[in-house]
Amino acid sequence: MNNLSTGGDLFFVLMGAILVFAMHAGFAFLEVGTVRHKNQVNALVKILVDFALSTIAYFFIGYFIAYGTHFLVDATVLSGTAEGSSFEPQGLTLVKFFFLATFAAAIPAIISGGIAERAKFLPQCLATLALVSLIYPFFEGMIWNGNFGLNDWMEANLGAPFHDFAGSIVVHGVGGWIALAAVILLGAREGRYSKTGQTIGIPPSSIPWLALGSWLLCVGWFGFNVMTAGSLKAASGLVAMNSLMAMVGGIIAALLAGRNDPGFVHNGALAGLVAVCAGSDIMHPVGSLVTGAVAGGLFVIMFGYCQNKLKIDDVLGVWPLHGLCGLWGGIAAGIFGLTSLGGLGGVTFMSQLVGSLLGCAYAFIAGLIVYGILKAVCGIRLTKEEEIKGADLAIHKISANPEQEFVGGR
Repeated sequence: MNNLSTGGDLFFVLMGAILVFAMHAGFAFLEVGTVRHKNQVNALVKILVDFALSTIAYFFIGYFIAYGTHFLVDATVLSGTAEGSSFEPQGLTLVKFFFLATFAAAIPAIISGGIAERAKFLPQCLATLALVSLIYPFFEGMIWNGNFGLNDWMEANLGAPFHDFAGSIVVHGVGGWIALAAVILLGAREGRYSKTGQTIGIPPSSIPWLALGSWLLCVGWFGFNVMTAGSLKAASGLVAMNSLMAMVGGIIAALLAGRNDPGFVHNGALAGLVAVCAGSDIMHPVGSLVTGAVAGGLFVIMFGYCQNKLKIDDVLGVWPLHGLCGLWGGIAAGIFGLTSLGGLGGVTFMSQLVGSLLGCAYAFIAGLIVYGILKAVCGIRLTKEEEIKGADLAIHKISANPEQEFVGGR
């Protein structure tokens, strides 16, 4: 029976890891559909290479920083078959690593959308290594493993530890606020703003590809949230229901606020899912619906404000989507998670507010440091000529449709 239970948990977490891994295809195609045709290949390559580099960085350094476990031991120990092994039987610990590695790799995948169309490739690879080996695991370990006593301090002084079940702050907030720092240091794309400061529209290349990216992310998100439980025994249908309600709330709010714009509608679903991650295990479904709806409207409003008022050229709107909706989600867990509003409790508003603001501030400062160093040492932006040519040809020497261009004589 113990073997059956462990095997069931292993399969459960493995399916979660596969679903979140599939979300990276969603990140890729969301970016492919949003950027111009001359930058589509670069979007695809960035996400895949970032995933590979993230896995290596997390395997050798990041996971140890977050959880104090390393994998440089005999395979009999890793698989849990050696007597006295600290690793769980049947390689369950290894599958949990795979699951958490897909979360870690989401950090550069989020950033990729903000810096699209003008970022150098190699410096972004170096940034990925730094972020996933050091920056992300440091905060992840504090929140999800109790490192450095932060949650103990919050419980003693603010009434409860910081609660972030599936990463509104740990993953999305951190990724979104690092992206903001990177986007600011990069500057706007060529031709995005006129000399008088007027915003010049750059339309997406493919609404169907953008929509496919959103759908892949939405489907995978139920692995992201539900399977964070880590075992069959701990799995909860409440998490699935809350994720669903937040998603549809985000869709409807973005539809209304965005006046039927398909880009806003498809990103509205993601905004709702980002926001519900933190409290998906403790909220009432109605609270999740409200949380998602607020996030959908917040994304639409702040995307326009970011682009038109602040003149921050965040191509996919990853700061409003992940940074701000993630921040809202962390705080919302301290509102709709309360028993007085139908939640399961175990949270306080102040612990959620402080923890959320702390995580976002940490990420923004870390982003300024990492990308600031890279900008000073090797530069992080393509030349004007390379940007006009497009990242596909400038970096990868091939376009998204090479046969058509060959036939056309280009």
